[in-house]
This record gives sequence, C-alpha cells and structure tokens, in this order.
Amino acid sequence: MNNLSLPLSRRSLLQQGLSSFAGLALADLLHSDNALAGAAGTVTPLHHPPRAKRVVQLFMAGAASHVDTFDYKSLLQKQNGKPWDPGEQVELFQSAPGACMASPWKFKPYGESGKMLSDIVAPLGDVVDKIAFVHNVVAKTGVHSQATLLQTTGFQLPGFPSAGAWVSYGLGSENENLPAFVVLPDHRGLASNGAKNWASTFLSAEHQGTVIRVGSETPIRDLFAPHSDFITAESDAAGLAALRQLNLAYAERRPDDERLAARVRSYELAAAMQLSATDALDVSSEPQYIQSMYGLATEGPGVDDSVINRKAETEFFGRKCLVARRLLERGVRFVQVWSGNDNGHPRRNWDSHENVRRDHEPLALGMATGAAALIKDLEQRGMLDDTLILWTTEFGRMPCSQGSEGRDHNPFVFTNWMCGGGIKGGTYGPSDPWGYKPLERLRSHQVYDIHATILHQLGIDHTRLSVRNNGIDRRLTDVHGHVIEDVLS
Repeated sequence: MNNLSLPLSRRSLLQQGLSSFAGLALADLLHSDNALAGAAGTVTPLHHPPRAKRVVQLFMAGAASHVDTFDYKSLLQKQNGKPWDPGEQVELFQSAPGACMASPWKFKPYGESGKMLSDIVAPLGDVVDKIAFVHNVVAKTGVHSQATLLQTTGFQLPGFPSAGAWVSYGLGSENENLPAFVVLPDHRGLASNGAKNWASTFLSAEHQGTVIRVGSETPIRDLFAPHSDFITAESDAAGLAALRQLNLAYAERRPDDERLAARVRSYELAAAMQLSATDALDVSSEPQYIQSMYGLATEGPGVDDSVINRKAETEFFGRKCLVARRLLERGVRFVQVWSGNDNGHPRRNWDSHENVRRDHEPLALGMATGAAALIKDLEQRGMLDDTLILWTTEFGRMPCSQGSEGRDHNPFVFTNWMCGGGIKGGTYGPSDPWGYKPLERLRSHQVYDIHATILHQLGIDHTRLSVRNNGIDRRLTDVHGHVIEDVLS
C-alpha cells in the first residue's frame, strides 16, 4: 500500500502544470491536500470502538529491578543472606549466583487494594489503584540491545518499526503542526540501539519518532537556521523555493516513489513545528503547583547532577513527563519517555550490577514522582480515560546478589504496568515466590501481549495491522500476541 501516492487524475494535472509558477503553486496545494488526506492513518475506519487515543511509553533503560520496586517478595526478606536455591539450574548473564538478597528498601501497602510498593516508588502510592501491574512478563534474551529492541519494536533484531511508528502509521496525526510520534530521550545520551528504538524502517519515514531533547539549548536539532550574517530570512526563503522546484521536478519523474513525499512532508512539518513545538516545550506558563507536582527544580535543567541524586533525577524525568502531557494535549499520538542512557561510568541507568541502592534510589524516586504527576494531571484534565500509559524496561533483575550489593540480569520474569485508556487497576499474572520466573510458567506474558493490548485499546486489531516487506506480511506483534483481557475495564 502506498498511502502517499497521488491519484492518476491529480498526477496528470500536476505534470501539465509544472512548467509554470501557477503549476508549482497547484502542485503544492495538491501535495498538502494529499498529506492531509493521509493524516487519518491507515486503519480507517477503526476495527472496533477505541478506548484510547494516545499512548505514553515510559522506558527504564538498563533493566529496572522488579523485586526492588513493584513486585514484593517476603521470601527474600526471610532468606536474606542465605544460599539461594530455586530448585533448578540458574543461568546468569555475567556472574555466578550469589546469596539471596532482600530489597534494601521497605515495602508498604498502598491504596484500597493494599498493593505493596517499595519506598523508592512510594509517590505512585497515590494512584496505585489505577495501575494494572503485570508481574509475569518474560523476555527472550538477557542482552540489553536485543531486549530493548524487543520491547520497543517487537523484534530482537534491528530493521523493524517501533511501536510508536506503527501507531503513527495506523492512526495518523491529530495535529498537522506536530509529529504523531515524539521521543524524549535521557539528557545524558541515548539508550542501547539509539535511534533504532524509534525508527520507522520499512514504514514511511514520516512515522519515525521525532527526538526532542527537553531542557537542552537546542531541543530539536536543525529546526532553526544557525545564527549567521550570511543566512537571512530572504535567502532562507529563496533557498526553500528553489528546493521545492527541484523536488517537484524529481517527483514528476518518479510518481510512485513515496520517499520524497515523506521527506517533503517532514520539511513542512519542521516549518510548522517552529511555532507549535516551541509552545509545547515552554513549561514556564504552567502554574507553580503543577511544576511542583512534577518535581521541577528551581534551577531547572541546570540542576547539579555531577553525582547521581534524587533532586536531579526528579527534575529531568518530571520535566519530560510534563512536556509529554503538553504534547499529548496538542494531538501527539505516541510519546516515548526514557530514563537512563547506555552504559558508561559513572553509571547513569538502571543496570545495577555493582550497587542497586546507589543507582535505583534516585532514578526510581525521580521516575515515580514524574509518573504519578502525569497520571494525576491527565486525570484532572479529563485525558486519562483516553490516554494509555505503559511502563516498561528490557528485563528484570535477579533475586540473588551479584557481588555484595548488585543484581544481575533476569530475563526470565519482570514487570510491566499500564494505566488509563480503558485499563483497570490490579495485579495480573504473578511471578514465583522468588521473583525469578513466572508462577505459572505456561501462562506468562510477552511483549507481544502488551503490544496487542495497546493496539486493541486504540481500536486496532493487531493481527490486521500489517505491511508487506520483502515478501512477508509484517506486523508489530510478529506472529504472536493476545490481548490481555483481564486488564480491560
């Protein structure tokens, strides 16, 4: 399917008029009309009535520990420091099994449900009854790059579109002045795989994630011309006019090539974003109580993070969550918010091999403050009912120690949670008493089920959203996936 190709009658009209200035104007109008016609997306009408219009994916890069955050295990407290023996052979990523390791933090019950949460995610206690915790998610690998791709694209290998790109492709944009899919990376750098986590690959380039670096001097690169005595508004306009003529001539010779149309659309979008995105990123107009709820620091993005600390992590993640809300209310379909970057020293992600307390505490408190604020803010604006929030990471961490204070990778079970968008709160699919594997190993969940559920809430049957690529009908859920009916309200 070529969603951006012009109908034959329009193409003929375009070819007849290219030789004149009027033809150029007509071609531009036709292109704009065609782009807007495709804005509704591929799935028109939707497969069934939707419960959600938009999605936020909160991604904890490096593998957050489920047994230190949301998945309370009293057995770890009882067996702390004793040899760990789950009764089967244990395969670890980079260590031998250490002693049973209790969480360094206390757990307490929250909400009417009495859901046990760790002290480092306590800010989520105010909204815990709205959250659906899926504690028996399993990964296919313990390698960061592959596992991260699996969670973002549904495949372990590169070359497949991100979930956000699929949503953009399926639903289109609600605002022609903003991209349908926006990515808010960690300010310290990108996570494993970098831009592959939000690529469009064989979908049109217009569906890839647009990166916005919240809090930086240039949040969107190349959006504005650099300061220069040579570049003026007049010369910039003249250059764009010449480029448009060249593009139209190129398109005339290649009427079935959608790549140029997508590129032209990206330039048009960039021009529109010069106003719309600037407004969305300016949080100074937000009331002080909103800024405080999200945990924004008085120093702003300039807060000291020379040493990992709660104040800085709360500022960074909270600001991204607030910007996410502003983007969502302006029509962005899918926002991906990252916590943590790729491995480096000192560590600034969730990959706590050496010291889980040092890394997880500031990251988790910052995340929980921002995520709780986002849920409350969406609810008070009447947007939580049709906004689906997904919290995930690439895999979990082991119930035994690595060294004396760290935890190794655990791809055998970990936690995802969802909120809003027709999702009902509760706990679904427990892990075993250790938090090592699913309690019912034949009834675990995979990322395909999470993705199938998200698409379902958006009004899309995941088995029917596909694109033929290299002779294969590809979809976000590959050949797998079932909607998790239990979490639907």
